[in-house]
Amino acid sequence: MKNDFFSFDAVDENIIKAERNKARSLRKTRWWQQKTASGTCYYCGEKVGFSNLTMDHTIPLARGGRSTKDNLVPCCKECNNRKKNSLPVEWEEYLNSLEKKK
Repeated sequence: MKNDFFSFDAVDENIIKAERNKARSLRKTRWWQQKTASGTCYYCGEKVGFSNLTMDHTIPLARGGRSTKDNLVPCCKECNNRKKNSLPVEWEEYLNSLEKKK
């Protein structure tokens, strides 16, 4: 059986739709409430308040990620918009490039 988890091929839109529905369901759980209670962004560490956090897939759905508890993190809208479909290693490289510019 082929492992498509890290596949860079186009991901079936039906799979993405199903995974988004799973993520919506997880947003309503106690688990997500606990993850967002601190109001802190997973990526930048800024305290933005729990109501200003979005749910991000560390491995994006478009890159083969799934809506599982180990792949979902709370993050601020700014980080979520900047990260887009980056894999964790690509996002880390981006953050490191920002540090070098300082």
